[in-house]
Amino acid sequence: MPESLLPLDRLMATLRTRAAERPEGSYTTKLMNGGAEAIGRKIREEAEELIEAADEPDEAGRQHAIYEAGDLIYHAMVMMAWRGIELDEVAAELARREGTSGLVEKASRPAKKDSDAADS
Repeated sequence: MPESLLPLDRLMATLRTRAAERPEGSYTTKLMNGGAEAIGRKIREEAEELIEAADEPDEAGRQHAIYEAGDLIYHAMVMMAWRGIELDEVAAELARREGTSGLVEKASRPAKKDSDAADS
């Protein structure tokens, strides 16, 4: 694993422990106890904040976007740990898609419910 990705690996290990032990007073435990709905609310919030930060000008906006991307990735990883998904599984999925056009990959997915069709 590249050294730059080691913090993600360490974070995932911590999140796995939190998912298993649910220590009292932990923010991660609070999120996990709320399930997919609570974690999902934070993911949506952090995604919006990242989008807003990315639109800010200059280096300060870039740095703010980096900060918000960290928050979004953290909360996505909380969801992954809550669901028992490992980083290497996500990496394998991304590797499977490598070299495939995003449009081709999206077209190969099963059709979603009507409410999701408007988002496509």
